[in-house]
Amino acid sequence: QVQLVESGGGLVQPGGSLRLSCAASGFIFSRYTMNWYRQAPGKERELVAGITSSGTTNYAASVKGRFTISRDNAKNTVYLQMNSLKSEDTAAYYCNAASIYDRNAYWGQGTQVTVSS
Repeated sequence: QVQLVESGGGLVQPGGSLRLSCAASGFIFSRYTMNWYRQAPGKERELVAGITSSGTTNYAASVKGRFTISRDNAKNTVYLQMNSLKSEDTAAYYCNAASIYDRNAYWGQGTQVTVSS
């Protein structure tokens, strides 16, 4: 009954901001690395940002300085703050949970982000 449920996507103008949320349940959230991936039509799914159980973060070069990943273990939620959005950020964004101690990786259903004027 593992669930990852994304929210916060929508239509935004270039230069605008959105905050995505991913609410997790059914596993010990605090022990997992949490990631945000995105996939645009015709392109490969790519890792946007990740945050480990200890709080170490990493970002794709294309979003570094504009996006911030964070987690609230008390709420079993991971966030992606997206600022200075560009049309190139348009994609379906997916929440992912992974651990070297779990053979499975878990995925949310995705939330659409469209950046357009």
